[in-house]
Amino acid sequence: MKSALITAVVAFVLYLILTVGTGNILLWSSAEIIAGVFLSIVAGIFGRKLLFKNEDYRMLNPVRWLYFIAYLGPFLFAMAKANIDVAYRVITGRINPGIVKISPNLKTDFGITMLGNSITLTPGTLSVEIDEKTNDLYIHWINVKHKEPEIEEICNGFPKWIRRIAE
Repeated sequence: MKSALITAVVAFVLYLILTVGTGNILLWSSAEIIAGVFLSIVAGIFGRKLLFKNEDYRMLNPVRWLYFIAYLGPFLFAMAKANIDVAYRVITGRINPGIVKISPNLKTDFGITMLGNSITLTPGTLSVEIDEKTNDLYIHWINVKHKEPEIEEICNGFPKWIRRIAE
């Protein structure tokens, strides 16, 4: 119950941040606040096991959130760099697509999910499969240089940041 309540509160605060300035009661409309409360309760019920597996409250640590905010800088820089690289490859036609395997050595499901999403959001890469036994990721990459690339070639040190956040 505690994890559902915490998840609902976090979801409601995130909802308020995303909808700020759209109404007339303080910064929100009454319909938005009612919808936010309802959606947050639903998110709390269904999402509690995703955020707090086995009653583990490590994501309530504010230091982890500071690491997450710090992670956004390198992530956005990598996204900008990848956008330029993909544009270059589209214009010149120099692509060598393929699927490669990386071993990020992340232990938690949250960490693997966060890395997979970060890779997928970065242009030119797409997370295709996760080996659940070894937590290896199979990535479709737009420019495969060799069959066993270094992890930094694909995900720019994301696992180091994610390890600080999720483990």
